[in-house]
Amino acid sequence: MKQAVLPLAYLAPVEYFSILAGCDSVLIEQYDSYHKQTYRNRCRILGANGPQDLIIPVVKNSGVKTLVKDVEIDYSTRWQANHWRSLFSAYNSSPFFEFYTDEFCLFYEKKWRFLADFNMQFLELICELTGIESKIELTTDFIANYNEIPDYRFTITPKNIISEQVSDIRFERYQQTFGDKFGFVPNLSIADLLFNEGPRSETVIKKANK
Repeated sequence: MKQAVLPLAYLAPVEYFSILAGCDSVLIEQYDSYHKQTYRNRCRILGANGPQDLIIPVVKNSGVKTLVKDVEIDYSTRWQANHWRSLFSAYNSSPFFEFYTDEFCLFYEKKWRFLADFNMQFLELICELTGIESKIELTTDFIANYNEIPDYRFTITPKNIISEQVSDIRFERYQQTFGDKFGFVPNLSIADLLFNEGPRSETVIKKANK
C-alpha cells in the first residue's frame, strides 16, 4: 500500500494532487505549528497580470504558537468576495468555469471558523471532481519523522521556484487561459487545471511523471 504525508492546503497545486492520486492512503498533517507563507492559506492562480497568490487572512495570536488545526479564519476583510472576484476575472472565459461555479461558490459564501475545516471540505470536493479515491485521514498527533512514508509536509511550498519539474514530478502541459501571454505556467492551483481542462483534469494529474 502506497502512503504519504501531506500538509493541509487551500486549493493546493497540481503537484499535491499528483502525489495524492498516486497513493492508496494519505495522512494530512494538522498538528504541526502554523507558519506563514505556505499553501495552508494561499493558492496560486494565473491572471491577466501573471501568477497571483490568493491569501486567506487568519486570526493572529501574537507570541503564541498555534497548531494548524486551531487556526481561525479572519473575516474582518471581504477576502471571500475578493478571492471569488479574482477567480472570476482569471477564469470566466475558460472552457469549464461555468461547469464548476455552483460547487465553488459555496466556499466563498459560507463561513467556516477553522481554516482546517475549510481546507478539508474543499479537498473533498476537489477529489470528487477529479475522481481521486485515495483514503484521506487527519493526523492525531505530531510525528517529527515518518521513516518509511514519503513526507511532503515541508517540501510542497510556494517558496519553491515554479518550473516544469518539481521534486520528482514532471507536469503535463495543458491549455491555460493566459497561456498565449505568459506561456505555460506549471504547478498552479488545482483550480487552474479544473477550469481549463474540466473532466480531463484527472488524466493530467495521473499522467504526471514520478
